[in-house]
Amino acid sequence: MSTLQIREIMERIPHRYPFLLVDRVIELVPHQRIVAIKNVTINEEFFQGHFPGAPVMPGVLIIEALAQAGAVLLLSDIPDRASKLVYFTGIDAARFRRPVVPGDQIRLTMEVLKLRSRTCKMRGTAEVEGELVAEAEIMSALVER
Repeated sequence: MSTLQIREIMERIPHRYPFLLVDRVIELVPHQRIVAIKNVTINEEFFQGHFPGAPVMPGVLIIEALAQAGAVLLLSDIPDRASKLVYFTGIDAARFRRPVVPGDQIRLTMEVLKLRSRTCKMRGTAEVEGELVAEAEIMSALVER
């Protein structure tokens, strides 16, 4: 089990501000599971329009944060990861339980359900203070850059 800081995350996935949605990895078990953190702040660009006066993190970005955490997991064990990308290819059973607002810290957990050489299916949950805010099954493909 290992942890990763922001620089190590940026070494694994190509996402950058304003679209990098994983701030820290607190648990990583290769081929099995990752637990990551997303700190939600009022400075996020999407809050300017979603929604003025009542900021709520878009659900699709919570799912994207889960997918990015999954990509960190998938790319962590690949020696030539600089030549690879993880594409989000599908989503099943997505549910949103409560809004995520500025000041929240999202705990993103992705667990591998099925892993093949180029495809993966994971189950993801997003929690704030131990309360489930979103969940989904996410499919991804490993491709050449």
